Amino acid sequence: MNANKHASLLIQNGRIKTMAGQEFIGSIWIEEGKIKALGEKIEVPSEVKKIEAAGKWVLPGFIDAHTHVGIGEEIYQIEGDDLNELTDPLTPEIRAIDGINPEDEGFRDARLGGVTTVFSTPGSGNVIGGTGVVLKTVGKIVDQMIVREPAGLKVAFGENPKGVYGEQKKMPMTRMGTAGLLRQALVDAQTYLEKCEEGKADPEKKPERDLGLENIVRVLKREIPLRAHAHRSDDIMTAIRIAREFDVDLVIEHCTDGHKIAEELAEYGYPAVVGPSLVNRAKVELKDKSFKTPGILARAGVKVAIITDHSVTPIERLPLCAAMAVKEGMDPEEALKAITINPAEILGIADRVGSLEVGKDADLVIWSEHPFVLQAEPEVVIINAQIVKPEG
Repeated sequence: MNANKHASLLIQNGRIKTMAGQEFIGSIWIEEGKIKALGEKIEVPSEVKKIEAAGKWVLPGFIDAHTHVGIGEEIYQIEGDDLNELTDPLTPEIRAIDGINPEDEGFRDARLGGVTTVFSTPGSGNVIGGTGVVLKTVGKIVDQMIVREPAGLKVAFGENPKGVYGEQKKMPMTRMGTAGLLRQALVDAQTYLEKCEEGKADPEKKPERDLGLENIVRVLKREIPLRAHAHRSDDIMTAIRIAREFDVDLVIEHCTDGHKIAEELAEYGYPAVVGPSLVNRAKVELKDKSFKTPGILARAGVKVAIITDHSVTPIERLPLCAAMAVKEGMDPEEALKAITINPAEILGIADRVGSLEVGKDADLVIWSEHPFVLQAEPEVVIINAQIVKPEG
């Protein structure tokens, strides 16, 4: 792997699709880890290293907006499974970043498959599972891979939390219990925030620090969204009901039944990260899963990202998942947006990644063919101006 992250590179003669409204045959100049210039013809110093891309597609690195890369390692059982702290249904104080192993093979699979940025999140066993983090898919130290942290607070509806705690004969045994626990946690955080504000004027009124409530306060202040695991349409609507009640930002995770209520979802304006669809119907909530869902939602006006939920679907299959959505009726341009600029915007990182524009991070991929062609290969993958494929 090229250790010089500030190398000066020129990608020349490629078919460049910026995902910012431009498509042309031309070049991209990378300098100091960023995109310095791009266009049909650009002037660069003669000493710049050149990469020939004639006949190839050049696109932004793909972004997977919902994964468990690094926190749910594939080849391990208990040794590498750090997805769910299944000791309490409310664990807002835990952070995915503290469980991520940069040596997880999922990171290598991602970058070699053209996926350069991921959102990695705790699992869905708890009503509140903790905070997720946005990472680049290259690096030896997780702190140096961070793009945004925290980037969302994971909450879960439906079968998973009631299944985990129902077996223990404790709340939540029902969907009502799940919603009740989440509401109470949000109310407790409101009270904590009020006391913190009072403590600014009168130190004696300042409450003891509570790391969990601090994370929920970030949601109340709209610094980060609720990331709501919800498959069934009624669970999706419960998530929306609570988000509206507390006036917080929301991202709908999975949204398996979203096609059933697409028009209603569009009216509320919350984005959906849809998937995994390249799986079997492993539980009842997935009985109506379909690759038609992303296209139906996009046509209704919902901002959509397509996800793998790695390792549920291997992360390198993200472009295949988007291609399958196209096969089932999604507009190809919308499908490309769903793995580039849309997830960047949903994750709050569009100022750095998701499209090829001057000043953004030099994360891009040279494809042998359009990435939705089955035989397409990401021949050159560049992250932070490092050439990570071919591996050196």
